[in-house]
Amino acid sequence: MAEIDDKEQRSEEASEKRRRETREKGRFAQSREVTSVFVLMGSLLTFYYFGIYTVDKLTKFMRGVLLESATFSITASNAYPFIFQIIKESIVIMTPLIVIIIIAGITANIIQAGGIVFSLDPITPKFSRIDPLKGMARIFSKQALAELFKSLFKIGIVSFIAFITVKGEFDHIPSLMDMENGQILLYISQISFKIIFRTFLVLLILAAIDFGFQKWSFEQSIKMTKQEIKDERKEAEGDPRVKARIRSIQLQVARKRMMAAVPKADVVITNPIHLSIAIKYDREKMLAPEVVAKGAGFIAEKIKEIARKSGIPVVEDKPVARMLYKTVDIGSAVPTTLYKAVAEILAYVYKLKSKG
Repeated sequence: MAEIDDKEQRSEEASEKRRRETREKGRFAQSREVTSVFVLMGSLLTFYYFGIYTVDKLTKFMRGVLLESATFSITASNAYPFIFQIIKESIVIMTPLIVIIIIAGITANIIQAGGIVFSLDPITPKFSRIDPLKGMARIFSKQALAELFKSLFKIGIVSFIAFITVKGEFDHIPSLMDMENGQILLYISQISFKIIFRTFLVLLILAAIDFGFQKWSFEQSIKMTKQEIKDERKEAEGDPRVKARIRSIQLQVARKRMMAAVPKADVVITNPIHLSIAIKYDREKMLAPEVVAKGAGFIAEKIKEIARKSGIPVVEDKPVARMLYKTVDIGSAVPTTLYKAVAEILAYVYKLKSKG
């Protein structure tokens, strides 16, 4: 018989347990396009709210560096402080953009995961990740080709949008010759913002489509076979064979404990063949007589056998035996409806003992 393909076997929707375990391993439906859109949106917000600040700081910084370089001679002693100052000023200028991009990337992943997920599984060293053959298989897999196609498509989209936007500004380019440097930088910033905003709108649509596809692919990847569903149910509910074995052991223990209580009873009431109920009454400790053992068939015969060996009176009373067997559990007191009947039997037993 030909083996059934694994994808065909995985026809069942993933259980909550499978979803929880998959999530704990850091796996969830994730689209790179959604992250890109959030990062791009963060860049747009940065340009919108901090654009003038960034251009002003950058202009002053470049002016200061150029003026200082004309009169400043770099030596072995002052090169390090000079470079450190440049790096520090650059970080200060770029801090708003860097912070917002980081927040945007983290927010995108939290939204896609449906909350904060902490897992070390994705960064845990695994041999399969450094296996050259599996690495080559991943490079030339369908997913890698799909990512390559998406990247080329995005590059084409961005290039096309940039070309259309710049082409629409051709008539304004000659006027830049009469502008000051600050105005030229402001104009370039406006064009850049327009290109980024248009790109953002296109990538937003692409991200929505890609996230839907990634969600579908993820759901397909975590589907389960019917056998996996059965095994999970067994694990959750317990193996029926194991549960039956546990019940059997529990019954044996309870039966031994019950049989050990028969020699301490005052009387055994029988059916006379099918049922046996052992009754005990201690006036100082009990408010009413209690059933310390009961059984039917083989157990009933065993109770009578132990009672005879222990010198416990065995009294035949079919109605009382049936009512006690049906209505009273082991360790429970006799109901008020049977007080009189049981009391008469106990009185009879005590009378026999006093005569003996």
